[in-house]
Amino acid sequence: MSTIQRIALVLTIIGAINWGLIGFFQFDLVAAIFGGQSSALSRIIYGLVGIAGLINLGLLFKPSEEASREEAAKPEMR
Repeated sequence: MSTIQRIALVLTIIGAINWGLIGFFQFDLVAAIFGGQSSALSRIIYGLVGIAGLINLGLLFKPSEEASREEAAKPEMR
């Protein structure tokens, strides 16, 4: 996993936690920290989390290393 993907994963987790807080407690942590939902800094954070989610979408379709190793270890059937 590249550094960009790791950063994107962390941002996605932050976004998921924020959505959990909104869903369960009606509390938007990003807005509380950065001055409301319409502040420029909050909108930048929301945008970065959205971009991170798109980057992580690629991980969904990437074959896992374990599956690749298992496939390589299988003897060929003829």
